[in-house]
Amino acid sequence: MSDDDPYLWLEDVTGDTALGWVRERNAETDDELTGTPRFGGLRDQIREVLDADDRIPYVRRRGEYLYNFWQDAVNPRGLWRRTTLESYRRAEPEWELILDVDALAEAEGESWVWQGASVLRPGYRRALVELSRGGADAAVVREFDLKSLTFVEDGFVLPEAKSRVGWIDEDRIYVGTDFGDGSLTNSGYPRIAKEWRRGTPLDEATVVFEGKPDDVSAGAYHDPTEGFERDFVYRNLDFYRTEKHLRTPGGLVRIEVPEDAETSSHREWLLIGTRSEWTVGDRTYPAGALLAARFDDYLAGGRDLDVLFEPDEHTSLAYHAWTRNHLILATLEDVKSRFAVLTPRQDGWARNALDGVPEVGSADILDTDPDVSDEYFLNASGYTQPATLYRGELGGEVEVLKRAPAFFDADGMNVEQHFATSDDGTKIPYFVVGRGGGPTLLTGYGGFEVSLTPGYSGTTGRGWLARGGTYVVANIRGGGEYGPVWHQSVQRANRLRVYEDFAAVAKDLVTRRITTPDRLGIQGGSNGGLLTGVMLTRYPELFGAVVIQVPLLDMRRYHKLLAGASWMAEYGDPDDPADWTFLKEYSPYQNVHSGRTYPPTLVITSTRDDRVHPGHARKMVARLKELGHDVRYHENIEGGHGAAADNEQLAFKWALVFEFLWERLGRAGVTPTG
Repeated sequence: MSDDDPYLWLEDVTGDTALGWVRERNAETDDELTGTPRFGGLRDQIREVLDADDRIPYVRRRGEYLYNFWQDAVNPRGLWRRTTLESYRRAEPEWELILDVDALAEAEGESWVWQGASVLRPGYRRALVELSRGGADAAVVREFDLKSLTFVEDGFVLPEAKSRVGWIDEDRIYVGTDFGDGSLTNSGYPRIAKEWRRGTPLDEATVVFEGKPDDVSAGAYHDPTEGFERDFVYRNLDFYRTEKHLRTPGGLVRIEVPEDAETSSHREWLLIGTRSEWTVGDRTYPAGALLAARFDDYLAGGRDLDVLFEPDEHTSLAYHAWTRNHLILATLEDVKSRFAVLTPRQDGWARNALDGVPEVGSADILDTDPDVSDEYFLNASGYTQPATLYRGELGGEVEVLKRAPAFFDADGMNVEQHFATSDDGTKIPYFVVGRGGGPTLLTGYGGFEVSLTPGYSGTTGRGWLARGGTYVVANIRGGGEYGPVWHQSVQRANRLRVYEDFAAVAKDLVTRRITTPDRLGIQGGSNGGLLTGVMLTRYPELFGAVVIQVPLLDMRRYHKLLAGASWMAEYGDPDDPADWTFLKEYSPYQNVHSGRTYPPTLVITSTRDDRVHPGHARKMVARLKELGHDVRYHENIEGGHGAAADNEQLAFKWALVFEFLWERLGRAGVTPTG
């Protein structure tokens, strides 16, 4: 296809002609998939999972309270609420309602979707609440009083934008938003950070830092830790490179680390996570290491670095979390969760195991209380093991707070890990879940250093596994399962390796007689939607059905659409002829051809997705239909990048996906076993 695009008109997100086309496609898909005998029951079963009263109400500690956001059938847009630890330990906690989003939406005539809240610390008296229309990334910001449980009259308020806000103290915030011409980067994020004082107009806020137009974003934030109060400003040069400064009365002091390193501070400590090799003096630290230095000494020029973690061929650092006196390291060992507790001493860092962590597929530290205590909350689950929420205090006892119900019968289901060999010889891990014998659904992501770890999904369990299907998760390169190198090895010009990895897993499933091509379906969203789009156009013979959700597909124009420019460090710059040379090799929209047989395809997106433009999905479907290929389309008017704004919409979306796949794959020949 030439650069002349006959379907540019479909990029007009809310244009009458484009939306008319969307409504026609939605009607076709609804007629085909929602009228089957199974669809209504499947949708209702998934909705039961999403709305179940006995789900774990996950919490975050903010001072004396544990806060939770809860959605169910009665409250589809959700309740922001809180309780005490003593009450939370009970089977039925007593919740104090803070904000009813459904009631607010009805009163104001808006389709509000909760986007979170930043709570002032210390004190926890105020919050900056973010609400979006229909689930978009752009949100309004309103100040909320956590004592009176009302919005603050004449408080801090921002109109709809992709803003970044944070507390300095009760009367000041840092704000980055759309201040007018020139205030946003080319990616559509704030370029200017200001300090805004209560009672003054926004246009009188003081500029404290400016990035450049081709940065991804710029901003400022305050660390209120008593005795260690600090202010930082930063530029995100691209998705992986940052320039950070300490803001002092005497000016900005650069934190001198490699641009691709990640830094954070806690009390007297500075932590540095490397994403590439870094030589300091006569020592070279590998990519994926975590280093510690005393903050003030480091900024004064000292380079006495303690190595807290170094990766090996099986193990990578996933993240770290501070408590008041300790540092918890979360690692992945061949994609399985492991934890260690590090404690700074006068003679170095002591290392111990985190007690009470069960041997399951994956576990995550959900929250800590680093200002006050060594408390932590940990959630653990596996593909067939419902979640258990633990609370512990380092050095003390671990208690089970909540257990999630089982939403499907896992008796007889096996979980196995295999390794496929990609074209360049790299071993690619993947998990296989199920009893065997049914159609197989393969999923993956492969980008932005995002790891796919084993975890329980009642939606997938009911929608696929309980019906006899087999579920497969591929840990392909581009993710973070084996650290930064696992990701960096497939950026930009090496991107084709991602798709070779996924194809290798598909072929290995057939070689192991787990499935056959006509019984193998794939599903992916966002960057994973790009993945399944490439599979459709490059490897159609490997699959019996393809699902593409909220996808990037037109890699010729992705950097011109919404937040696309922020991802050029991942994919490349289409306007650079050298980069377009490798991008055009796999860009799905440019590689749809007549005369080829593609498997049946379902494409799903959202009108309100203001991160990945719905034009990608629309144009791809139009091109496929033009050439007579078997494709259907669904676009939810609400939903943002998740393509659903509430549980009703989410249940409908997943019912479409599972029904489409089962209709196409379940009627194929019997899968061989052995």
